[in-house]
Amino acid sequence: MSAYHQVKIELIDAPKKWLVTGAAGFIGSNLLEELLKLGQTVVGLDNFSTGKVKNLDEVKAAVPESNWKKFRLIEGDITNGDVCKAACQEVDYVLHQAALGSVPASIKNPANCHNANVTGFLQMLVAARDAKVQRFVFASSSAVYGDEPTLPKKENRIGRPLSPYSASKRMDEIYAEVFARAYDFPSIGLRYFNVFGPRQDPEGPYAAVIAKWLPSLLRGEAIQINGDGTTSRDFCFVANVVQANILAATSQNLAALNQIYNISVGARTSLNELLILLRKILKKRNPLLVEKSPIYAEFRPGDIRDSHANIDQAVQLLGYHPTHNVDEGLEIALNWYQAALPTFSQISHATPSE
Repeated sequence: MSAYHQVKIELIDAPKKWLVTGAAGFIGSNLLEELLKLGQTVVGLDNFSTGKVKNLDEVKAAVPESNWKKFRLIEGDITNGDVCKAACQEVDYVLHQAALGSVPASIKNPANCHNANVTGFLQMLVAARDAKVQRFVFASSSAVYGDEPTLPKKENRIGRPLSPYSASKRMDEIYAEVFARAYDFPSIGLRYFNVFGPRQDPEGPYAAVIAKWLPSLLRGEAIQINGDGTTSRDFCFVANVVQANILAATSQNLAALNQIYNISVGARTSLNELLILLRKILKKRNPLLVEKSPIYAEFRPGDIRDSHANIDQAVQLLGYHPTHNVDEGLEIALNWYQAALPTFSQISHATPSE
């Protein structure tokens, strides 16, 4: 058993009731699966605008039937205060993941972004406060660093937002801070850095880079890189994010409350380096996999040029220790894509004689 699981089992020694918003989404469903495996009672809230029923089906297949019975799904929208109020009843911990998480989509439709990410966030805060929830943990983003050039990124130094999405996540942090001061309501914000892993959707125009590239590489297609490929990211496997959420919710360290934390592995990988790494992993599985030169396009508006997290604060105050580096996470992610997408599995497992 990994240290990651040992940490969480020590912390969760008595069953609690959790609310996971966005439970049918990428990160939400991974949180749901881990909590159910730990014997917790979980309420899931999702409007299925981006969440998928098949993600919940995967969770159901991955946990014992007796544990699955501890899950209740509410189909509803976080912008509806009554829905949020119903979801928060008798809940100990809220893990708020529901959001519209795309920078390009926010530039195209800022009103939709604000409605989901700010109005919905505020409705959840009010409902959780009124229900006297013990802890409110929410997903923020490295996008809030905006045009601040200093690397690695430290929580107390941010720049100007570069997109409506980054502005919405910064507003969430401000609202959480105000609720702590005005209502003594405890929360913890987690700034995610480029999360990837199983159940991340590869489809659609706004798919995250790893989720989009893996299937394309398996098909032998050319990869499009926005910019010259030197753009760097601190890629974080989803298991690290799950660990951080549960640690944040259950921490007994009072100094950890009402803080914002960078959640990643604390390492930089350029897009060019990522492509080399992905090809290396795929080549081990299929030496005849076709490689095409990447297509370089214009840098995408609203994107941060470089991303690199300083995770010292999360390590010191939450006890967070990432358990999967990029290489390890990519191997696991690829296994999922092969199982979830049979045509890709056939391609990636082809032998030289085929």
